[in-house]
Amino acid sequence: MSRAIARDPMTISPAQARLLHLAAQGLLLAPRAAATPARLLAAIARMQLLQIDTINVVARSPYLTLFSRLGNYPTVWLEQALARGSLFETWAHEACFAPMADFDLHRDYRGGRSSHWAMRHAMRIRTSHRRETDELLAHVAERGAVRSADFARTDGQGGAGWWGWKAEKRWLESLFGTGELMVSRRDNFQRVYDLTERVLQAAGKHRVERPLQTPQAVKQEWIARSVKALGVTPARWIADYFRLGRQIGSDELEPLLTCGVIVPVRVSGWDKPAYVHAENLPLARRAAAGGLRATHSTLLSPFDPVVWDRLRASTLFEFDYRIECYTPEAKRRYGYFVLPILRRGRLVGRLDAKAHRREGVFEVKAVFLQDGLTADDALAADVADAIRHCADWHGTPKVTLGRSEPGSFSAPLRRALRASGGRA
Repeated sequence: MSRAIARDPMTISPAQARLLHLAAQGLLLAPRAAATPARLLAAIARMQLLQIDTINVVARSPYLTLFSRLGNYPTVWLEQALARGSLFETWAHEACFAPMADFDLHRDYRGGRSSHWAMRHAMRIRTSHRRETDELLAHVAERGAVRSADFARTDGQGGAGWWGWKAEKRWLESLFGTGELMVSRRDNFQRVYDLTERVLQAAGKHRVERPLQTPQAVKQEWIARSVKALGVTPARWIADYFRLGRQIGSDELEPLLTCGVIVPVRVSGWDKPAYVHAENLPLARRAAAGGLRATHSTLLSPFDPVVWDRLRASTLFEFDYRIECYTPEAKRRYGYFVLPILRRGRLVGRLDAKAHRREGVFEVKAVFLQDGLTADDALAADVADAIRHCADWHGTPKVTLGRSEPGSFSAPLRRALRASGGRA
């Protein structure tokens, strides 16, 4: 069947390819039902991975990524899912939550991820501090789960990243990277580490035990799942999703094409073939017929899968997005923690925001619209609605609005925020 389709692939317009991508990510339509813990897990399973970042100027990235798909929900559900073993933490795209049902796949691909920066650090520290990490592992085995905070710092230093952590934190992260420890839960978002066998035993039914597979076999699974999560993709976007290394070649796609797991399609104007997962074929057919419509407007995390790949975001959305929180302040164009604004299938701008939870204030420092957009009341109403829903979820109902680019957007946005009850 796949060869017959390959001789005459369906054609999708770039606009419908964009909507197919959003549909695969769970961002095409506004949530139609209240959030539940089961829907939270389903959203993570749809994305395959939920990236972790600790910056909480607005909300920590995993919480915000889920809010964009679920709407209002209690963030504690994420920690509860981790603690009961429905999810686990792993290095994949970066540090991520993933469904516990996929644990064996991630375990078996650890060797294939040896070039990932975090894995290189983990292996180097495990090798160079063998005695210390062995002793720490024995400590956990004897005394139970530990946090980095359980160990006093003695060097009087501190900082971000592996290089600024206390020795025990680096050793714990090394053992986590090698798979000897897992994160059993989080306390105030701090990792609690325990022996892998104990975490897996506690996970019980949530784990799906699979026969040991080679990294090459698991890579085929990751390629297929990347295509599924992306909705529609050329080969050059696939490797980034699970950080599979070099660009995926035709020799790696061919087995999946032959068995019909992925299907080739054309996207008008793209110079390379594109691919759709077989499970997304009904959506792809609707897209080819012009049948996908977007209704959802929301704010996205800077670490949302939609903007993981700068080239992909540029091609699909004509949106050149760069995360600036790691850029020196003097070189930032838009701000520290800038949220892409999704409006009915398009990325229409950026929001530089800060949530002041104690004061109940959601501060919009600046709004930047994409060039060429008409800053009218309809656009303002959708952007205001996205801001208001995010502010209410935070418990910061008072919205303050700073500058807008273009300046002509300021007045309609203020009116729309007042009309929505957001106050500006």
